[in-house]
Amino acid sequence: MAKFDVVDLDLKKVSELELSDEIFGAKPNAHLFYEVAKMQQVNRRRGTVAVKNTSLVSGGGKKPWKQKGTGRARQGSIRASHWVGGGKAMGPKPRDYFYRPPKKVRRGALRAALSLRAQEKTLIILDGFKLDAAKSKQAFDVLTRRLKLAGALVIDAKDNINLHRSVRNLAKFDVLPPEGLNLESVLRHKHLVVTSAAIKAIEGALS
Repeated sequence: MAKFDVVDLDLKKVSELELSDEIFGAKPNAHLFYEVAKMQQVNRRRGTVAVKNTSLVSGGGKKPWKQKGTGRARQGSIRASHWVGGGKAMGPKPRDYFYRPPKKVRRGALRAALSLRAQEKTLIILDGFKLDAAKSKQAFDVLTRRLKLAGALVIDAKDNINLHRSVRNLAKFDVLPPEGLNLESVLRHKHLVVTSAAIKAIEGALS
């Protein structure tokens, strides 16, 4: 079990927290990062692109000209793929790009990403992150002036509505509940700001 400092909104240590080495002390694994990042990117593809093949193009029921005697190459239909306006040969059709690696791979990638942030000392554990109202300016002041961050991923329970509504409007910050934590969001932000309650929830989900 590794010990992590729990700080307040002024970065002053208030307590210590023991977290599992399995989750916050694992070795970074580039292959796991690749597999899970590929899954997230591929699954965003809608797969709706389509073109008409020869059977879908209108017209072409009549042979353009007779087979012999014209001096031109024989043709069977104006819908052929080599004609302008003809059907596309072997063109794309709507398809599902869904891809999902095993659960062990997905969880392993998250463990590796969290461990990487812990090793880089960019994991900030707060004792709490409460705001008086849903105001982006207030959240921005706390994150930039008091926590001295230029950008970060903030993680806290979804019932902290003021925090979620305030941070989601900031350009260089993002906010997620523990159950919405994903690899791409962790890797996109250099710093992670997590409340002690949220990090316990993450530890329970990944253990």
